[in-house]
Amino acid sequence: MDSFLALISSQRDFFRTGQTKDIPFRLQSLQTFRNAVKLYEKELMAALKADLNKSEFEAYTTEIGMILNELRFTMRQLRSWTKPTKVKTPITHIGSTSYIYPEPYGTALIISPWNYPFLLAAAPLIGAIAAGNCAVIKPSELTPRTSAVFAKMIQDVFPRKYIAVVQGGVETSEALLREKFDKIFFTGSVSVGKVVMKAAARHLTPVTLELGGKSPCIVHEDANLKLAAKRIAWGKFTNAGQTCIAPDYIYVHQRIKDKFLGLLKEAIDEMYSGQTITRIVNEKHFNRLVSFLDQGSIFTGGKANREKLSVEPTILTNITWEDTIMKEEIFGPILPVLEYGELNEVIEGIHQHPNPLALYLFSKGSETKKEIVNSVSFGGGCINDTIYHFANPHLPFGGVGTSGIGSYHGKNSFDAFSHQKSILKQTNLFDIPFRYPHMKNALKRIKMFLK
Repeated sequence: MDSFLALISSQRDFFRTGQTKDIPFRLQSLQTFRNAVKLYEKELMAALKADLNKSEFEAYTTEIGMILNELRFTMRQLRSWTKPTKVKTPITHIGSTSYIYPEPYGTALIISPWNYPFLLAAAPLIGAIAAGNCAVIKPSELTPRTSAVFAKMIQDVFPRKYIAVVQGGVETSEALLREKFDKIFFTGSVSVGKVVMKAAARHLTPVTLELGGKSPCIVHEDANLKLAAKRIAWGKFTNAGQTCIAPDYIYVHQRIKDKFLGLLKEAIDEMYSGQTITRIVNEKHFNRLVSFLDQGSIFTGGKANREKLSVEPTILTNITWEDTIMKEEIFGPILPVLEYGELNEVIEGIHQHPNPLALYLFSKGSETKKEIVNSVSFGGGCINDTIYHFANPHLPFGGVGTSGIGSYHGKNSFDAFSHQKSILKQTNLFDIPFRYPHMKNALKRIKMFLK
C-alpha cells in the first residue's frame, strides 16, 4: 500500500510539471505506444493464445489491430480536440466571449477485465494519454500472461512516474481504490462496478464505468434471415461469447423461427467448424456455463470439454424468462432463444429487466426500427448487425443505468479523461452598470433582459 502511495505521489508530482499537457509530448507518447504495440505484437499474440487460446486472426482483429487503429485515429485528431471551443454568449453578457477548455484530470486509475485483456487495458489508456493525464493500469489477474506482456511493454517505453502497470489480484485492486485518484475508469461486472463507485465516492472521484447486462437481439419477421444468422453467429461466438456486448439472447418472431434457426445452425457450422475455439477463462466460469446446458432444449451444440475449458457454440430453445440462464449475463458461447408474436411483447420483456449495454434489431421496416430505438433504453447497438458499432471511433461507447456510466472511443475517450473548464473573457472597454444593486432602476432593467 505504501508503494502505491509513493507511485501515485510521483505521478502527481510529474503531472504538476505540466509536461503531460504539452501537445507534442502527448503525440510523441501516443506514437511511442503505437511503436511498442507493433514491436510486441508477436508476444501479445502468444500471450493471448496462452491465456484464452485465441487464434492469431481473433487476437489481431479484436484486440491488437483495433488498438493500432484507435491510436492512429487519435493522433490525427488530437490537435483539434485540444483547442479551446468558442461558444455563444447571451446578450446579457455583451462585450464578453466564452470558451470551453479541455484539461486533464491528473492521475487516472484504469482497471481492466480479462475477456479482452489487451484491448480493454490499452483503449482507455489512449484516452488518458491523449487528454494529458498520468495513469496507473491494473490489468486482470485471470489472464496473467497477457497482463505480464502488457506490463513489460509499458515499462519498456514509459517511466513509472508517467504510466505504470500494477499487477495483482483483488487485494491489489482494493488497495489501489483506497488511494486518491483524479479519475477512475473501470471495465467489468455490475457487482464490482458498484464496489468501484463506492470507493470513488470517498474522494468524490469522477468515474467511467463500462459494465454489461443481457443484450437482446431481435429478429423480426421481415429480416434478411440468412444475413441475420451469419452476423448474429459472428457477434455472439467471437471470443467464445465472452464479450460484454455479445447478443445475450434472441427474440425471434414465431413466423420465421424455424427457418431462422436452421440458417443460424448453418452459419455456426460454416464459421466455427474446425476453427480454433477461444477458451473459457477459468474453471469457475466453465462450471457456471455448463450448468446452463440442461435448460430448455439444445438445438445445436451443447458439448463441453473440461480439460480444454471449451464449450462449443450452443443454441437453446424452449427457454422462458423463468429459466436460470435468463437471470444473469451469460458471457459465454450459449445463446437462448425466445419467440414472440407482437413487437410489444419484446419491448415489455426487455423493460422488465435492467438496461442492456447493447441491443440488436434485424428488420427492413422503418417503423419497426423507429419503435424499438425510441421505446427501449440501452447503451448502443446496431440495426441489421451485431457488435460492429464498437469499432466505430465516431460513436460513443458506453452503457446506461445498470449497464454503465459515461462513454469512450475516439474523441469520447479524450473527453472521458478531460474536465471541460468554462472561461468567460470580459471586455474592459465598457461596463454594464445595471447589474450592480446600487444603480437606479437596476431591477427594472434586469427584468427587461431576463423575463
